[in-house]
Parts: sequence; C-alpha cells; structure tokens
Amino acid sequence: MSKTKKSTIEVQGTAIAIVSSSDHDFISLTDMAKKFGDDSLIYNWMRNRNTVEFLGIWEQIHNPDFKGGEFETFRNQAGLNSFHLTPRKWIEATGAIGIQSRAGRYGGTYAHKDLAFEFGSWLSPEFKLYLIKEFQRLKDDENRRLSLSWNLNRTLSKLNYHIHTDAVKTNLIP
Repeated sequence: MSKTKKSTIEVQGTAIAIVSSSDHDFISLTDMAKKFGDDSLIYNWMRNRNTVEFLGIWEQIHNPDFKGGEFETFRNQAGLNSFHLTPRKWIEATGAIGIQSRAGRYGGTYAHKDLAFEFGSWLSPEFKLYLIKEFQRLKDDENRRLSLSWNLNRTLSKLNYHIHTDAVKTNLIP
C-alpha cells in the first residue's frame, strides 16, 4: 500500500489541500470552490459539455478500466437543462480515477492535478495561474528536501565505507 501525504498551499489567500500518494497529486476542488462560493460550483462545472468531454478523455488516457459507454451517455446529456452530474455519480458510473469524493470531516472533492488545473481555469484564469505557481513551488521544495536527504545518505554511506575498509585493513589484514 502506498503512503499518503497531505500538504496545503495558499492561493490568493485561500488554503487548498493536496493529497499525494504514489506519484499522483490530488488537489481539493472543494477548497478551490470556497474562494468563489460553495460546492455548487463543482456541480455547475461538471454539467458543462466541455468539462464532461475533458474528464472522459483524461480517463481514457489514464484509466484502462474506464467505462466508455457510461461516458458516452453523460456526454450526450451534457448541456441539457435537466442534466445533473455529481462527482460521486461520475465515479460510480464510469469507474473514474481522476476525481475522488471523500465523506467526513476532512472530506470533499479532490481531483488529479490535471483536472484541478482545468477547474481552476473555469473558476478564473488568474486563479489558475497562481494555483499552478504555488503547486510548482511546493513540488520544488519537496524535491529540494529529497535531494538533500539523498546527498546526506550518500555521504554517510561513503564515510561508513571508509570506516569499514580502514577497520579491515588495521585489524584483519596483517
């Protein structure tokens, strides 16, 4: 099982949660929507025909178990006044992996970074640019920390090697 890590970035005064697990980052759409209103923005975004097509294409590229037939049904209905799509309905019907819907105190709707950036663009182009900038800053910080620990481990290994070889030379080899 992969380790899950939670981080937070601040974009234009709004704290946005990011959950990372096994090289995939999921950004809270719920937190993003709070800046502009409430969760209803997520449902309005998902009603949009272009959004449904974008979600479907993303899933076709990244998810071998994606149910294309269900996607076609949603795509045909998208844009109609009677069409209503929730993240949970999308996930259950299509087997989607790009969006996660979590219940409970720390719940909400999370989306893969590709999808979250698209949602950010729908909310506001300016917001999207700041979101990408802050997300990249977070990733650069993480990479810098990983690089430091890797170099430290490398240096320690090198020192241990010298200590061991010196001990073998002085104690075991006459």
